[in-house]
Amino acid sequence: MGRQNTLVLVVLAMIAVVVGVDLLFFRNRFWERLMANVGIVLLFGAFYLRYLERP
Repeated sequence: MGRQNTLVLVVLAMIAVVVGVDLLFFRNRFWERLMANVGIVLLFGAFYLRYLERP
């Protein structure tokens, strides 16, 4: 699988996780939702840089 396809899959998975967490846990809580979303994005970014990025 190409690098661009992998990036697209990672971004789509991240969007699905963010939306799922928002709807399940933090529907009416703005700050908690914002902090959770930032944490999820950082985790996905760290995972991508650690395992999927090629030198």
